[in-house]
Amino acid sequence: MKNFLYLSIISILFISCGGGGDDPVTPGVPNVAPTVPILVSPADNKLCVDNTVSFKWDKATDTNNDAITYQIQISKDNTFTQIDKNFEGADNNTSLVLDKNMAYYWRIKATDNKGLASAYSIVYKFYTAGDALVNHLPFAPSLLHPILNSTLSTVTASLKWEATDVDTTDVLTYDVYFGTTNPPNKKISENKATNALDVTLEPAKEYFWRVVVKDNKGGETVGQIWKFKSN
Repeated sequence: MKNFLYLSIISILFISCGGGGDDPVTPGVPNVAPTVPILVSPADNKLCVDNTVSFKWDKATDTNNDAITYQIQISKDNTFTQIDKNFEGADNNTSLVLDKNMAYYWRIKATDNKGLASAYSIVYKFYTAGDALVNHLPFAPSLLHPILNSTLSTVTASLKWEATDVDTTDVLTYDVYFGTTNPPNKKISENKATNALDVTLEPAKEYFWRVVVKDNKGGETVGQIWKFKSN
């Protein structure tokens, strides 16, 4: 009889200790990063009416049903080398106070509660309004060709970029700096009306270039430095 009681107690303890917890783990199922959030507002190239900006995005999904938080980066340069504002939270919207009359760039990523993060979203740019009607600077140029850090097997290269301005009636022109020094200090084209320029290459060189975009009201924006190599 005693042996039966002992076995019964041990069985009860085993069942109690072996029960599932709040977060059961499915064997063999790897953790997967959340999907990339989709930016909604402010829309790309938007001219905002107020410097208190409402940010919204479509929620990411997670195949493991993990809890997700979002990290927003807001910068005054399109390379995010200096982050002007950071935000982290579980909701898919927030409002932040930014400087007036300024161009901003923003992106977002999603991270699950196990620390696995998505890639950053695409980058949107927008303007905050000023206190009075002013000329808005052009947005920094975006690289089209050659691809950053690529290697070209040609004797010439076609440099291509694009730039926009929320003042849609402004006329944009470009100064192009190009060479083998970093930063490039040789201006090879000035007040160019088109966004492409062909250059001659020497073999086995690393080239650096940048574009300064100017509007017809005296505003100008210096682009970042791009680079590529020749075979």
